[in-house]
Amino acid sequence: MAVDADVLLDWFAAHGRDLPWREPDCTAWGVLVSEIMLQQTPVARVQPIWHEWMARWPAPSALAASSQGEVVRAWGKLGYPRRALRLHEAAGVIAAEHGDVVPSDVDTLLALPGIGAYTARAVAAFAYGRRAPVVDTNVRRVVARAVHGAGDAGPASNTRDMADVEALLPAGDAPAARFSAAIMELGALVCTARAPRCADCPVYDDCAWQLAGRPEYTGPAKPVQRYAGTDRYVRGRLLDVLRGSEGPVEKARLDLVWHDGGQRDRCLDSLLVDGLLEQTRDGLFALPGEH
Repeated sequence: MAVDADVLLDWFAAHGRDLPWREPDCTAWGVLVSEIMLQQTPVARVQPIWHEWMARWPAPSALAASSQGEVVRAWGKLGYPRRALRLHEAAGVIAAEHGDVVPSDVDTLLALPGIGAYTARAVAAFAYGRRAPVVDTNVRRVVARAVHGAGDAGPASNTRDMADVEALLPAGDAPAARFSAAIMELGALVCTARAPRCADCPVYDDCAWQLAGRPEYTGPAKPVQRYAGTDRYVRGRLLDVLRGSEGPVEKARLDLVWHDGGQRDRCLDSLLVDGLLEQTRDGLFALPGEH
């Protein structure tokens, strides 16, 4: 394999970012909150909200005791607010069934509401120092280049991707967990998608992509994600109205946020279905539990 664990760990010790959820005194709950927030969201946007959440809700039971509306409001502009509701639900289970302590076992973590394969393994590795393959977009890109000599990772395959990373992990729990953080950091800071900083890469000499002459990626094109004008954008605009109000609002206020009435009403309906908004008996709209 083309990723020397010792070299990568030395690089990570010198260049890894000082992130609050990596601090030795950060609880497993803090790690879980960070992992949920970091899904499809940059670190810079997550950090201030994470600090606010940990100050307000330092344990799962504290979050579980708050209303869904408070949780959605505190989620702010992080996007994908259903994550907030799933985290609130998971907090309730952790508080009631696990003594207010986030489980350390992957299978137990997977049984929590809204916790998938990536998050379960990330918590096991980063909170408890367990040996578990943690695979995200950054890791897949590093493996594609350094191990397989490809310009990018192509479509995800859970079985293949897990096997690739499992083969790279050191045998011991602690070094394996550290390696998982290090390879993810390498992809985030150096082996980036658009402008990889190969001259700064600690595994440059053994990188299969470099040795192959850095061939262009020729696999399926990745869809270009746009935001403005999408349903996700309109849903966010609708939620912003409720976050900025002290109580239920009339539909007329929501109608002002977007010109396309059909799309607006479709998005409003989807927020109701997802439990992110509720409608009162007199036809007003509110965040869940705030009417």
